[in-house]
Amino acid sequence: MLLAFHKPYGVLSQFTPEPGSRWRTLANFGFPKKIYPLGRLDADSEGLLLLSDEPGLNSHLLDPANAHRREYWVQVERVPLPDALTRLTRGGLALDGHRTLPCRVRLLEPAPKIPPRDPPIRFRKNIPDCWLALELIEGKNRQVRRMTAAIGHPTLRLLRVRIGDFLLGDLLPGRWRELAAPERSQVFA
Repeated sequence: MLLAFHKPYGVLSQFTPEPGSRWRTLANFGFPKKIYPLGRLDADSEGLLLLSDEPGLNSHLLDPANAHRREYWVQVERVPLPDALTRLTRGGLALDGHRTLPCRVRLLEPAPKIPPRDPPIRFRKNIPDCWLALELIEGKNRQVRRMTAAIGHPTLRLLRVRIGDFLLGDLLPGRWRELAAPERSQVFA
């Protein structure tokens, strides 16, 4: 079984609560038994999270050697100049002793239409923001946030919208569904 879930803001990518944590867990969403998340999204990140009961899928999807693509839409402070975006695409950003692999990046103009976040992001009248699409094949801890910070554009909101060729589409926050065979093929494309 392979499930697609639109993980909302404020939800941990695990079923067991952490002592003293203010975040909800996956146990709040009525998943079938013996399901586990394939990878993770931080509690303050949103979007596509896959869950399965099939052993082995985790390493297949997450090992950078498999070059499995994931796309994120990232709202950042200010509009990055082309040289800042080039730093991301060439790779080589040093993050905690690890050099990032090259990624693809583009400005999303116009800004994507996505459901509002609860709570909303901070708004600053004098500091513009913009949306970027980043496609990665690796996923270190908080990597997208650390990459945008490294080029001087802190992340305000982060949404994973694609894994392989499978798109989050119109799946609403907090909803999940089982993937049909053609959709599974898109995930592993």
